[in-house]
Amino acid sequence: MSSYNNRNTEPALWVERFADYLYSIACIQVNDKEQAKDLVSDTFLSALQNLDNFRGESSEKTWLTRILNNKIIDHYRKSSTGSKNLKHYLESSDEQFYQTFFEPSYLSEYHWKGNNSPSKNEQFTDYLITNSEFQLALEHCLNQLSPKLKPIFVAKFIHEADSETICKEFEISSSNYWIIIHRAKLLMRTCLEHKWLNGKA
Repeated sequence: MSSYNNRNTEPALWVERFADYLYSIACIQVNDKEQAKDLVSDTFLSALQNLDNFRGESSEKTWLTRILNNKIIDHYRKSSTGSKNLKHYLESSDEQFYQTFFEPSYLSEYHWKGNNSPSKNEQFTDYLITNSEFQLALEHCLNQLSPKLKPIFVAKFIHEADSETICKEFEISSSNYWIIIHRAKLLMRTCLEHKWLNGKA
């Protein structure tokens, strides 16, 4: 436990200042209010235990958010059924999945099938993640992703972790990583088009 001689932090005010903010992030990521509360509590505890590591190079809010993000990633990694089962899941369903979106030549050239091709203005790009107009639809669509896709998608596009870090954290190969990201983006685009771009409830 730190002796707490870091004047740049005020742990006594963390709950008042940051609890609601951290809780909202956790709720979106894990879709479980009780689990979100536990993650926030663990975040504060971990921060208290590592006060000496806080050098004031970022704000308390940023530092605490980073700790929470790591807790969320660890939560999903521990709850995963393992890289072997994940690999089996991906391989066993790839053909059926891709036949929905691509012509038979998808393995070499990725030709979109019919209306599945996104228009120039509807490409699923990173800015959608932070656009406030998408928040409700985004939360809904994130929760539609399977437990095997969601944490990796979140780590990539919300936590902005690099591919090497994600592969290490989730114990997956780089090839499986790209399959997961590609699949999740397709599913998210389809869902967002339905929930937001087409104005459907």
